[in-house]
Order: sequence, then C-alpha cells, then structure tokens
Amino acid sequence: MKFLQTIRRMSQGTSEAVPLSALRLKYHERKDAFLEDNIEVKNPFCVFRDWLDLALKTPEILEPNAAALATVSAEGKPSNRYVLVKEATAEGFTFFTNYGSRKADEIKSNPNVAISFYWLPLRRSVRIEGVAEKISPEDSLKYFHQRPRASQIGAAASPQSQRIPSRRYLDEVETGIKAQLGPDGEVPLPNWGGYLVRPDLIEFWQGQTDRLHDRIRFRRGALVESEVDGKLVHKGEDGWVYERLAP
Repeated sequence: MKFLQTIRRMSQGTSEAVPLSALRLKYHERKDAFLEDNIEVKNPFCVFRDWLDLALKTPEILEPNAAALATVSAEGKPSNRYVLVKEATAEGFTFFTNYGSRKADEIKSNPNVAISFYWLPLRRSVRIEGVAEKISPEDSLKYFHQRPRASQIGAAASPQSQRIPSRRYLDEVETGIKAQLGPDGEVPLPNWGGYLVRPDLIEFWQGQTDRLHDRIRFRRGALVESEVDGKLVHKGEDGWVYERLAP
C-alpha cells in the first residue's frame, strides 16, 4: 500500500511525501573506519565500555542504555521489545522486568536471547547474543528500592502483559496500593526482578556512508579457540576470539 512506501516530512508548515527507498543518512567516511588496530584490549566488554562512555557523553542520545531485547517462545516464535539495561559488567548485561511478563515466560522456556543497542548520532550499534538467567532476589530487591517510589508502586500495580479491562483499572489498583501503604510505607517487592544476560557473542557495527559498514564480532565458547587461524579468526583475551564480517 502507498502509505507503507512513503513518510511525511514537515518543512515550514508543509508536508512532502518522501519514498522510503530514497532515504539516505550520511554515516562515517572511510578515514574513520573502525579497525582492529583501534581495539587496544581485545575483549568485547572493554570495547563496549568505550562505546557506551561515548554514547553517555553524546547529548543527542537521551537513553543510551535503551536496547531491543529479542526472545523466542516455546513454539519458536520471536518477539522483540525495548528494555533499559541497568548494568553492564564483565559478567554480562542486566535488565529488570515483571516475572509474569511475556518476555519472562519466553525466557523460562528458552533462555537464549539477543540484545541490540543502536546509537544513531554515533552511527553505531552493538548486537549481543547470550543466555538470560535471573539474578538473586536480594539484588532485585536492592535495585527495586533504588527506584523512585512511584515506579515501585507502578510495578506493583501492573500485571505486565496480562489483559486488563481499561486504563481506569490500573489507576484504581494504583490508588488502592497508595491507600494501603500510606505516604511512607515500604513498597513490597512484587513478582519482579532482574535478568543477567551472559553473552557468548558481541558484535560491533559502525556505519559507513558507502555502505561498506564495519562489523567486528567477538565470540566465546567451548571450541571457538580451535578456529583461530590468524587470518579470518583471531585470538582475543579472556577466552574470546574476534573476526571481521562483510557488511
């Protein structure tokens, strides 16, 4: 349909139909290519920290920790949504959610997940694949009570991903919780907590204007080091190997 092939650009109060196929965003030039020599420590967590630090310092990026999380159901159907990654360490990447949500149900049946960051002003993206596991209840509780009280009450009020009759229903549940707790009562931890994604693949992408984008992928696993040949697959640090992929 035609409306799927065009977008509307507003210019000085007027709109102009622009074909999606004509959209072209300028990325990096060849002189700014992301090279293996740019990676001082051949460990993807070190590269991620450097890229995240730059994203944090870029004013146009309002939520540098926003990432798309992909899960797969027991029937093999994928789903995707955005989450906020609240911790990134050498162990992995942590996000929080309701343990009764669709994502939680799918992780329970298939813990293999994927996370994608995209920092548009930097023309950079990071893809992560790994296994998700629940963090400890103690760590979930600690973070839960670090959240604004309104967010704590919101998490307690929402049966995430479940059918509800109306928006008013949420408001009524929230009002009831506030009345029960009073202005200073501690919000008890609902069926809610964190997941740690332990990665076995992290790929760094940097866009090039000529579309010969840079892609450097790190992998780790039981047999990956046996693939090292110094030409296509290179030995990294801490059990990782890395390789360049064609765009």
